[in-house]
Amino acid sequence: MSSNPIKLGIVGVGKIVRDQHLPALAKDQDYRLVAAASRHGKVEDIPNFPTIEAMLDAVPELEAVSLCMPPQFRYDAARTALVAKKHVFLEKPPGATVSEVEDLKALAAANGVCLFASWHSRYAPAVEAARAFLRSTKIRSAAIIWKEDVRRWHPNQEWIWAPGGFGVFDPGINALSIATHILPPMFISSAELDFPENRASPVAAHVTFRTSDGLPVTMELDWLQTGPQSWDILAETDRGKMVLSGGGSKLAVDGRVVHEEPEAEYPMLYRRFAEIVRAGTSDVDLAPLQHVADAFMLGKRNVVQAFFD
Repeated sequence: MSSNPIKLGIVGVGKIVRDQHLPALAKDQDYRLVAAASRHGKVEDIPNFPTIEAMLDAVPELEAVSLCMPPQFRYDAARTALVAKKHVFLEKPPGATVSEVEDLKALAAANGVCLFASWHSRYAPAVEAARAFLRSTKIRSAAIIWKEDVRRWHPNQEWIWAPGGFGVFDPGINALSIATHILPPMFISSAELDFPENRASPVAAHVTFRTSDGLPVTMELDWLQTGPQSWDILAETDRGKMVLSGGGSKLAVDGRVVHEEPEAEYPMLYRRFAEIVRAGTSDVDLAPLQHVADAFMLGKRNVVQAFFD
């Protein structure tokens, strides 16, 4: 812990903030949460403001901001903070487009502050073990299976269905953040995206990738999964079948569990943010977002039955 905790403001007080950010910050002595800005939500026991501009004007001692609003609105808030020379933590996905985040990277560098694209699933407890295992093997094929129930995880959140809301790629980008960390570089060769006839973002996706040396990788995303939820990455290797399950929480090889720990993604994210702030660097990997952009660009659009009328 530093003797001078980072003075942090949080923007966009919604479900993810209450479920993850606030509990992580409450236990982290590297930070002092001093303000919040949100159109609707509030954080108890600190000043709250309707906009990031009002927060920055009223609390000039802020050193960093954590931006947790929907991605369609994140660029303007991030630009405001960076121009004010505040370090910026971006919830995933870091922006609605690749070009937005590229501009933010340049703006952070120009203003001498840090930018962090917080791919939380990369910090799941078994991800590094999976990466080490795959680096020691010859991979023959891989598959990403990410299926969950949007009605359970995103109740009444209409922004995810709007243009720029990502739809099923909101959870799917978590899978891609892990896959781009543990698998060789890969490129989309084909995609099919299923759009409900009454929504502007997809509810399912079927994607095929190839690596530069021809390794086949498939990805199945579904946002209407009932029963058990599936957050798995599988790989056939010369040392057996690897299964990284539970969103990266458990690693098994040929059915034998070799790594499993309790989830602590957001505490680790904030630890990493403190590291880059104190080192004066940035950490912005655009590979997961680029794959989503490529899927929308290359994907065949299928219209499927409406739901949530």
